Amino acid sequence: MTISSDVFTRRVLNFPAIRPCEAVSFSSLLSSLIRLGNQICEYKSRNFFVNKKNARNSIRLIENLLIVLENFGFPDGVSEISSSVILGLSELHFIFQKVRFLLEDCTRDDARLWMLAKSDFVSTQFRVFMKAMWVALDVLPLEKIDICDEVKEVAEFVKMQAMKMDFEIEVEDQRAMRKVFWILDDFEGGINPEPSDLRKVLDYLGIINWGECNKEVKFLDCEIGLEWQTSKKRDVQLLYSLMVFMIFCRCTLFEAIDRAVGRQSDGGCESEIFRFLNADDFRCPITLEFMNDPVTISTGHTYDRSSILKWFSAGNPTCPKTGKRLTSTDFVPNLALKQLIQKYCSENGIPFAGSVGRTRDMKIKVNAGGNMAAADKALNMLANFLVGRLVNGSGSETNKAAYEIRLLTKTSIFNRSCLVEAGAIPPLLDLLFSCDSSVQENAIAALLNLSKFSGSRRMIAENGGLLIIVDVLKQGLKMEARQHAAGALFYLASVEDYRIIIGEIPEAISALLELLRDGTDRGKKNALVTLFGLLVYPGNHGRVLEAGLVPLLIDQLRSLEREDLITDALAVLASLADKPEGTTAILSAGTLPMILEVLGSSNSSTSREHCVSLLLALCIHERSDVVPVLVKNTSLMGMLYSQLTDGTCRASKKASSLIKILHTFNEKSSFGFSTPALHQERFIHVW
Repeated sequence: MTISSDVFTRRVLNFPAIRPCEAVSFSSLLSSLIRLGNQICEYKSRNFFVNKKNARNSIRLIENLLIVLENFGFPDGVSEISSSVILGLSELHFIFQKVRFLLEDCTRDDARLWMLAKSDFVSTQFRVFMKAMWVALDVLPLEKIDICDEVKEVAEFVKMQAMKMDFEIEVEDQRAMRKVFWILDDFEGGINPEPSDLRKVLDYLGIINWGECNKEVKFLDCEIGLEWQTSKKRDVQLLYSLMVFMIFCRCTLFEAIDRAVGRQSDGGCESEIFRFLNADDFRCPITLEFMNDPVTISTGHTYDRSSILKWFSAGNPTCPKTGKRLTSTDFVPNLALKQLIQKYCSENGIPFAGSVGRTRDMKIKVNAGGNMAAADKALNMLANFLVGRLVNGSGSETNKAAYEIRLLTKTSIFNRSCLVEAGAIPPLLDLLFSCDSSVQENAIAALLNLSKFSGSRRMIAENGGLLIIVDVLKQGLKMEARQHAAGALFYLASVEDYRIIIGEIPEAISALLELLRDGTDRGKKNALVTLFGLLVYPGNHGRVLEAGLVPLLIDQLRSLEREDLITDALAVLASLADKPEGTTAILSAGTLPMILEVLGSSNSSTSREHCVSLLLALCIHERSDVVPVLVKNTSLMGMLYSQLTDGTCRASKKASSLIKILHTFNEKSSFGFSTPALHQERFIHVW
């Protein structure tokens, strides 16, 4: 995968400044420095949520320094610029970059609580940067620069102020942060904090609605994932505690949800992004597995960190994809791609090892601030609060509680277990009978997330959930509710007894086929993976064949554009082909030419593997009708040998078995063995 350099993102409170090159001209350096200074001064109009005084003092100093820089000149007859002048200006350029990064972080509207927690560190950075500016000005030879006395006085004033100013942590920031830790202490003691105390913290940070609060939660959650990648994981525990604090505020203080923000926060927009991405781009070119820690080498290609390290340690100083010899084996973490992979895996129920630090389940243990016991107690109290709202709340309170549960259970196993223990499943099942489409959608989405937790499946089934969810799948008020129901059935079908029961419910399979035919891309995917899960039980094969799944899959393969949906459809066909009646139905539907076409044209290694599996199954169960046709396909052998070299171990074994069957047929034919007459018209397919 080739990427451009602009995909790399800067973590908050990291300052990747770059020193100007030694050969830079004076005019270029000075104009760039002035431009940076003006960019810093533009932050005067921005809202600083913490470290207000330190930020504005720093801007004021740089604003005064700009007066000096804009009046730079040189005495007549000076032809060379002193190296000390270039050195001083270069150092100022380096400092200005860092100050701009720091000001950008101080004005972020999604990192207010984190910047409050780091206010001591931030004030220290302001002090360090201003002292560095004083040093740079001190070594800058103003006597070699043609400026008037008034401007020199301004320069001296800036030097003096940069040296004298304290830039200490501000009293108001300290007071607000102490309030946060007092509330966390209350959580640990099992004490519900006063809403007024929570409000004081949010008011100080200027957080006035649900959407702003939710942005804080999303930022902190993302930072936990990024911090987990570091060697010391120093701030993971503090970040987690602050995220839980903000979740508690979001759920208990705000009655109204910005629906546009709400839909975005639940991943709807992210799902649209994946329509235009090929999931194979998330796989390491070396292992063909999803990358847990993608890094980019100097050729611009991206690999999983562990894979490329093994490649280099084996004495290969080249790019595995291009074969180009590398001048350096250094690489850069591709954080933007990692976040995309995390989101894709979360959207599609794929385990992702790189996200283990994002949940409570991994028993985060670090030595820094934050209190895990307090955070866990807070989540338990919050679960009881939300379930109480489900049972006793008004219509709007019940709907909001269902939506909050939907968000809380999306990624965290610990949150799911808390809500199951608090008794969330029975009232959520009751909400599926609601005539309010929004209530029904939030409830079934919450149940989908809860069904990912193994401890919840028995409770759903024992409360009549299988029949109720199938009913939503069949006649949900909105298409979104129907597709969530299909997803819930997928996880429930992972239990052997439940996949038998689901298959025996008269309308279950027909409803899945209807969703596959008429649903959105997400609905089609959920229907396909659920059908795949049901086919693990052999007794369901006959039911799906009788319902007409194979012709429907063939129609879908003709029209589907998303590579992952094509892969899923082929996986279902490959599962059906395990049984003779399945291969008969597949062959009768005229599928063979399509399988060969996908094998030759697909960019997905998984799709190609499913095609080989299908061809192998057809050869085993329908040998006399299929093998002669495959032997006559001149390009097939090349595609199969490609699987031997480029495919996974499993794909390679299947391709090898198929090659052996075709070679055996050829050998028998060459010794005069007769073969049955072929009805070629059976395989003619009109596109």
